[in-house]
Amino acid sequence: MSEAQDLPTEDFPDDGPDEAPARLPLDAWHRGKGARMVPFAGYEMPIQYEGIVTEHDWTREQASLFDVSHMGQLLVSGERAAEELEKLLPGAIATLKPGRVRYSLLLNEEGCILDDLMVTNVTPWIEGDEEAGTEGSWGEPTYYLVVNGAMKWDDIAHLREHLDDDVTLTHLDDQALIALQGPNAATALNRVMRGVPEKLVFMQALDYHFGEWPLRITRAGYTGEDGFEISVPAEFAESLADRLCAEIEVRPAGLGARDSLRLEAGLPLYGHDLTAELDPVTADLTFALTKSRREAGGWMGHAACAAKLENGPESKRVGLVFEGRLPAREGAPVYAGDREIGRVTSGGFSPTLGHPIAMAYLSADFAAVGTEVEVEVRKKRLPAKVAALPFVPHRYYRGK
Repeated sequence: MSEAQDLPTEDFPDDGPDEAPARLPLDAWHRGKGARMVPFAGYEMPIQYEGIVTEHDWTREQASLFDVSHMGQLLVSGERAAEELEKLLPGAIATLKPGRVRYSLLLNEEGCILDDLMVTNVTPWIEGDEEAGTEGSWGEPTYYLVVNGAMKWDDIAHLREHLDDDVTLTHLDDQALIALQGPNAATALNRVMRGVPEKLVFMQALDYHFGEWPLRITRAGYTGEDGFEISVPAEFAESLADRLCAEIEVRPAGLGARDSLRLEAGLPLYGHDLTAELDPVTADLTFALTKSRREAGGWMGHAACAAKLENGPESKRVGLVFEGRLPAREGAPVYAGDREIGRVTSGGFSPTLGHPIAMAYLSADFAAVGTEVEVEVRKKRLPAKVAALPFVPHRYYRGK
């Protein structure tokens, strides 16, 4: 089979609006490198350069540069910024220290997921003046949010509706976002920005001036590998991409490899594995509900989520593994005998493991690891087995 048939990117979905797709700051750069462009999340984006499997394997072995500038980058600032965000997010924001990052969720009143996102405390440190006898202090509380590209306009509207007027919401629409991912990402970045990687472990961030370029660098990503996401002014994005790709370990990679990597890592994709009809307990994302806040409440959707936690969900997000090479795609029904017990939400062929994998929502009675089921693909029933997530272990750098 061809790469496109083997991987979960066949007929890669356009999750964006109906109007003509916009162009990213790096659009000309992608085309100059021979990228195949597709509409996604309202933008024309590169799905591949050399080939999805080639780019997937290179990311696992070396380091790849992904353009994720379609994502929404937002700032929420003000003295009550943390308090206001905690009305909408189930994670602990008030105790998030400067430079720390937290995965969280935007929920509605029914406790269902409007989007998943990253929150970073980027409150600035104001240096003191020794001559004037003033000490340094923290500036206005500020939080940096990265939200999904297909949902960013809905998220902005939701935040503006529910955040109090004394909190400022800023859309950083003049920023590009580059992800450098892979086991040698730190090695390559250290040659370009000496000493920066060693200052960060997984889920930490810093602001850094690279010459005249003000950057925000986060040690995180959505591939399961070690890596960094770099927010850069759009006008400097091409120069930064060129500088990073000049390193021998780094090659550009597209959406196709990013999708197959995140699937192997068991990471859910909004609009597919997560939707506004699903709650965090069913989605197996209870880690995003900070324990103290589960009990205290005070956030949108708390009552509904508390009930799910107490009674247990009717279904659960699980992994599925298959033999052979024929992958199950999104929407494929899952059976136990003649009973339909769930649906596949993401699926494809795993280059790392050499067989098909999928994520699905199954009735809770059939969600235990090792449970044997069948998935209908092209009017055939394929045997599958429930597997633990992630399929491929994460290799985030958490320090020595």
